[in-house]
Amino acid sequence: MMEADACIHPYPAGNSSARRMALDAGEMGFHAVVIPGAAPGEYHGVRIIPALIISETDVRKVTGHIRKRGNGGTLVLVDAGENGFNRAVLTQKGVHCIRRIHRAPKNAFDHVSARLAEENGIAVDIDLSPLIQEKGVFRQKALYRYHDLIRLHARYGFPLTLSSNACSVLDLRSPEEIRLLCTLFGMDKDDATRAMQTAWDLLSPPEPVTVLP
Repeated sequence: MMEADACIHPYPAGNSSARRMALDAGEMGFHAVVIPGAAPGEYHGVRIIPALIISETDVRKVTGHIRKRGNGGTLVLVDAGENGFNRAVLTQKGVHCIRRIHRAPKNAFDHVSARLAEENGIAVDIDLSPLIQEKGVFRQKALYRYHDLIRLHARYGFPLTLSSNACSVLDLRSPEEIRLLCTLFGMDKDDATRAMQTAWDLLSPPEPVTVLP
């Protein structure tokens, strides 16, 4: 199965090129990386999964972005918001994943949202950047939120993805390091491995691959 970092940000959003980040990710053990705004392809044997990130607070605008820019080969990732917004997003056709749960209001993702995510096959992303880059209160808050998310996942079984949201090769982490990070909030290594395979599984069938020079 193909393990993927479910979101990285090469230049111009970050400070490392897509080729360099793909090369490093491959050397660490990843088979694929998700890159917002990228074209499907392959660098150094690492598959590139294109993504569209939608940051809106109005569900109608989310739907509009999907109609204009979404397609079968692009992962559609929507930033989480308040509870009602999240529930509405989780019923939208074309959404693959809801992200930034740790930045949403408390209880923004509850048992109703968990059930909707499971029923519609929409993944919830766990952004590991607060655990990699932050410390203190912000890091602890993210740990608590992810612990609650894992409890809901154990009950309802909705898909999960894991992303470093790396903007540099220095922020990338290997699959084994990610599995260890996930134990901090109660996610076992087998579940973490399955979550790293979800991004690829969400695209069915995937786009044909072009090997890039």
